Amino acid sequence: MTYYATTIGRNPEATYRQIDIVGRTGEADPHQLVQLLYEELGRALRAAAAAIESGNVAIRAEKATRSIAILFALEAGLDFERGGDLAKTLANLYRGARRTVIDASLGQDPQPFLDAAENIAGIAEAWRSLTPR
Repeated sequence: MTYYATTIGRNPEATYRQIDIVGRTGEADPHQLVQLLYEELGRALRAAAAAIESGNVAIRAEKATRSIAILFALEAGLDFERGGDLAKTLANLYRGARRTVIDASLGQDPQPFLDAAENIAGIAEAWRSLTPR
């Protein structure tokens, strides 16, 4: 219980976002869960870029790690039997994005993170248009 109190005091925005995510995932269908992953991935990538710009190595590492974990989760959720070529294309894209994040996390250039976020935003928008309402 102490952990939550200290986390709220240190970063209320992150705490609120975590509570929001937990609330939305509890009621989300698989399509909504993927959409949440895309949103969180975009946030993490942009935060990693901002961390480079501000010189915050710890946040850069944390957000790069989070991005990689989300990319693994997205790839693990692909259905290669029903998804066919699209699933293969997305798997390759996620693998490429992971390589980009790993390489970028070792450097001082925020642009690869921003480029990856932009690419993911395009995929997220396409996914949003396919999501049943």
